[in-house]
Amino acid sequence: MSKKNSGFNIIREDSTTHGGYHTGTLNISNLSSILIDGDEARIDLGLIHAKSKVERGIKFSSDPQDVPEEGNPIQYWVVWVAVDRKEEGPYYAGVTTCSMIVNREARRGWKNLAEHVNRMDDALKRRIKVAGLQENEKAALRQLLIENNAEWWENATDELKVALGSEAKK
Repeated sequence: MSKKNSGFNIIREDSTTHGGYHTGTLNISNLSSILIDGDEARIDLGLIHAKSKVERGIKFSSDPQDVPEEGNPIQYWVVWVAVDRKEEGPYYAGVTTCSMIVNREARRGWKNLAEHVNRMDDALKRRIKVAGLQENEKAALRQLLIENNAEWWENATDELKVALGSEAKK
């Protein structure tokens, strides 16, 4: 029986780090990224390096006013998910979100790069920050996490389950 490749990275011996001379280092071995587009959530590891399909070919600005209103701009949510292991087994340990706006027609977009990095760091520090997500977006994220690995969801903290609109453990 072959095991389904989840698309998530999980606890590895060799670490993948970001950083360089005079910079901090982030170990992203246990980090994955999800893109939420309305009612759909999907794993997209390209987000970690700002090379997702949605981001390619887009000139990003730190000023949302630089994104033209005409041309159907879309707000996406980037979700950073850190996986860790505890006595019960692996679990979704940190889940954080940040938004970006992309106007594909105008090839312009907005995102706050500092916020993206800070939310990534928060996920790695096992924090839960999903403020801003609408109920349908929370439901899509919750469904993807459960479908990806029900055991990891079961082992997740009550804080995450409540934040995503699910019942906490009794």
